[in-house]
Amino acid sequence: MTRALTLDDFVLAGIALAAGLLAAFALRLMLRWLGRQADRTRWGGDDVIVDALRTVVPWAAVVGGAAAAAAVLPLTRTVQHHTNQTLTVLLIFVVTLAAARVVAGLVRSVAQSRSGVAASATIFVNITRVMVLAIGFLVVLQTLGISIAPLLTALGVGGLAVALALQDTLANLFAGIHILASKTVQPGDYIRLSSGEEGYVTDINWRQTTIRNLSNNLVIIPNGQLAGTNMTNYNRPEQELTIMVQAGVGYDSDLEHVERVTCEVVTEVMTDVTGAVPDHEPAVRFHTFGDSRIGFTVILGVGEFSDQYRIKHEFIKRLHRRYRAEGISIPAPARTVTLRQNQVAIPQQRDGAQEAGGVSAARLD
Repeated sequence: MTRALTLDDFVLAGIALAAGLLAAFALRLMLRWLGRQADRTRWGGDDVIVDALRTVVPWAAVVGGAAAAAAVLPLTRTVQHHTNQTLTVLLIFVVTLAAARVVAGLVRSVAQSRSGVAASATIFVNITRVMVLAIGFLVVLQTLGISIAPLLTALGVGGLAVALALQDTLANLFAGIHILASKTVQPGDYIRLSSGEEGYVTDINWRQTTIRNLSNNLVIIPNGQLAGTNMTNYNRPEQELTIMVQAGVGYDSDLEHVERVTCEVVTEVMTDVTGAVPDHEPAVRFHTFGDSRIGFTVILGVGEFSDQYRIKHEFIKRLHRRYRAEGISIPAPARTVTLRQNQVAIPQQRDGAQEAGGVSAARLD
């Protein structure tokens, strides 16, 4: 200390510190107003930035006031150096946390906007947060006068040993990055694996992918297994898809009339049922002369995979009711069994009746 402390020194230091606190309070009020303005915008990134600034700016004002107070006091060079160093480390720590929050929030916002659903790809969020925190930690060490070159060398050698010990974990990590970067699977997609698992992708993190099936249970799949299996993605390249319903009518039916009535039912279902595609063009395709009926396929449009069950349900009910009203017959499977004394002749099957087990007639000789 070059000279003794006086009352004026304490007064000036108190004024500097009070000015920093007052500035922090005023800046916090201003950022709160900015936060309300950011809530009115559609982009979520401004909310993340303003929320981070609420932490950084007031603390920066407090640190600035403390630094000014320390500069006013007649401190020795060593004490002044340590004080400035401590305040600098504190400021770097706060800025690093705020930067990690901003970057993670922006990455999460971009992931949600690209997937189009309320989901999160936490693998990118966690990686970016760790990277920002690691950079801040290295900056703090450099500020304290600690050389980071030996540390980076040690981390390189140690990282090789860790990579060998954590091969499966790293394989899942890079598999998850590859899955998201290649856009083969995104949170919100409905997928089906060759092993039988299927459902909506709810999250892809650093180790595993979480799938929620239609029974509302979670299926956990390692990223490496997901990247190495055959998979069907029902949301790529488009979310809308077409489904086929098989039907048949009797040989005495007017096929033009059948086609017209069926298309009217398809149009009705596409318009009334939730999850259908209203602008879907009705399509009926006759394809088979069966044993007892003429088979055809009805093509329906659905908005997304799980909607098909409700749409099939409504279409079959309405088509059956309309056929009955129009007098269009839907022949039941039938077969004829001929009995000759002590032996049974080979059944004459019509239209899959053997599996159905239906018997329309029997003749005894």
